[in-house]
Amino acid sequence: MHDQPSRGPSVAIVGAGSIGVSWAITFIISGFFVRLHDTSKKRLTVAREEITERLTDLKFYSLVDEPPEQVLARLSTETNLEAAVSGAEHIQECIPEILAQKREIFSKLASFAPRNVIIASSSSFMPASKFANNVKHYERCLVIHPGNPSYLLRIVEIVPASFTSQSTINQSTALMEKLGLEAVVVRKEIDGFVFNRLQGALLNEAYALVEDGVASSDEIDAVVRDGLGLRWSVIGPFETVDLNTRGGISAHAQKMGPAYKRIAASRGISLSWPEQLVSKVTSERRANLPLEQWPERVRWRDRMLMGLVAARQKVTRNSKI
Repeated sequence: MHDQPSRGPSVAIVGAGSIGVSWAITFIISGFFVRLHDTSKKRLTVAREEITERLTDLKFYSLVDEPPEQVLARLSTETNLEAAVSGAEHIQECIPEILAQKREIFSKLASFAPRNVIIASSSSFMPASKFANNVKHYERCLVIHPGNPSYLLRIVEIVPASFTSQSTINQSTALMEKLGLEAVVVRKEIDGFVFNRLQGALLNEAYALVEDGVASSDEIDAVVRDGLGLRWSVIGPFETVDLNTRGGISAHAQKMGPAYKRIAASRGISLSWPEQLVSKVTSERRANLPLEQWPERVRWRDRMLMGLVAARQKVTRNSKI
């Protein structure tokens, strides 16, 4: 089953589930040759079909230039793990979030791959120190957690362990940039990293609102999809409140902070935005956007949202589903 193309930069992706499929697409549309591994031949067959379908859709929306069959030529599959990683310049693990399985696979990968090959996990919650702390040459191990699907959500979290070398971090960041992904280096190992801790906070409140009978799941989805999410696709939560309030984020904290504190207290959470913390975030925002540029940035935000609304209406009209 080993049919790896013999030219170009090569990557081994271990695990052909939804994350592995997403990574495979991300790499092959960027010109990399991918060897996709799974122990199940059936799963690899289905994965190839899924990748073909998504490449067709990407072409339909003009998100790739090459014909799908030309991109697909850079993909091969392999059921043998050692053969899958042989010659790979980067290894991306995409197996389930089960600690024992991750420890086992990292031990095997570290024994198969030369010490200069980076071994990255796609872990969503678990830091590398939990499963790579005893493997051979662990300084080349870390987490590179993608948004899903990574070929559309162009952001990754690079999460080094205390034993990860700076060279590994730098090389991983450079690789992600080659894929057109924005890399956020998480400065401390923490369960859930940044992406899922933010998502988790929203999900926890969403479940609570349904449980309290405040809104249905469909209604909450609508609030996020057509309100918060639409705006967040242009600007993040800090810039959102910075642009929502004249005077910027410090004015927002002063005016709205007590209300958010009451909301947190209603859930039994002790919340405070210390003055020092607000000052730190304010300084970061003002470094990015001086207050004299605030009116023009608000206009830019509105123009971006206009473009998104128009594009979404067009896509909805032309949707194949």
